[in-house]
Amino acid sequence: MSDKKENLLLVLMGVCGSGKSTIGEMLRDQLGWPFHDGDDYHPPANVEKMRRGEPLDDEDRYPWLEILAGKAGEWLAEGDALLGCSALKQRYRDIIRAGRPQVRFVHLKGSYELIAGRLAARQHLYMPASLLDSQFAALEEPIDALTVDIAGAPAEAVEQVRRYVEESR
Repeated sequence: MSDKKENLLLVLMGVCGSGKSTIGEMLRDQLGWPFHDGDDYHPPANVEKMRRGEPLDDEDRYPWLEILAGKAGEWLAEGDALLGCSALKQRYRDIIRAGRPQVRFVHLKGSYELIAGRLAARQHLYMPASLLDSQFAALEEPIDALTVDIAGAPAEAVEQVRRYVEESR
């Protein structure tokens, strides 16, 4: 029997404003794992559509998800990693996972009111707060993920994810 640990890719998922980047960067600093922001891999047409306040549809998302699935394999080959990605629907998560059990999802969950308040207080390069309704409408809550309540301080969410990582090893 081998004592070699399997690399993990934790996908921090949730609607816009749920804290994927904030929590991902904090975990990066504490765990020493690279953090990848899924938004960085959107094709320019998707970015422009969102900038105009138009929600993405499945046709827009599939090429982006395929890119992330390919990157997920690369990142896992290099070691443990973190990915911040909305991954709103189960079929999106299945594409990213691509049959790899070492891809795990962490659902950063908060109320509409909480997240709307956060979005009102921030400026995003191309994701207007007006898209929040479409994000909640598309969200299929995962049954195979760690669900983390984001109502508290980000440090509380980070601690919960760190415990999950330790228990997963």
